[in-house]
Amino acid sequence: HTMVRVTMIARLGDGLPLCEGTDVEKSNDLDVCKRQAKTLIRKLGNTNRPEPKLSYESGPFLVHYMIEGSVVYVVVCDRKYPKKLAFKYLDEIRQEFENLYRGQVDTVVRPYAFIKFDTFIQKTRKLYMDTRAQRNMMKLSEELSEVQQIMTRNIQEVLGQGEKLDRTLRAFCQPRKTLNAYNAAVLL
Repeated sequence: HTMVRVTMIARLGDGLPLCEGTDVEKSNDLDVCKRQAKTLIRKLGNTNRPEPKLSYESGPFLVHYMIEGSVVYVVVCDRKYPKKLAFKYLDEIRQEFENLYRGQVDTVVRPYAFIKFDTFIQKTRKLYMDTRAQRNMMKLSEELSEVQQIMTRNIQEVLGQGEKLDRTLRAFCQPRKTLNAYNAAVLL
């Protein structure tokens, strides 16, 4: 049963935690991973032009983050949780957070100033809990069909080029008698 474990939202510049949604299940591995994620958030604030999206491994978990403006969104998931779904989840969290708090992020001084947002995080987390859930299967199949369309288009292009190559080769490799007839006509 793979799932989203922890969601963190922080200000990028100073790493100030703005909100956190946590799984009720406790484990040493998860605590270690949370500490690493918080350290990562602080380091991102000190990094010149950090990657806008990245994933890294931490024990039995994967930590995915997304930076948008002055905010970093982080999710800790089980290792087998699909990466695409994790980033879709983060994007959904980001959109709602921006809608509600966009203008307030830079002026906040106390940690967890937007703790009320945890209600939205928990609801969204439940929607993304089961990777086999109908909604998530549809999101993954949309992604898959986009990839398949790209692949099909590329194969069609390759096949089209192959047909052109075949026609060109046939034109150059006409039977010798056609070439000989041409040479005879030219020589006469």
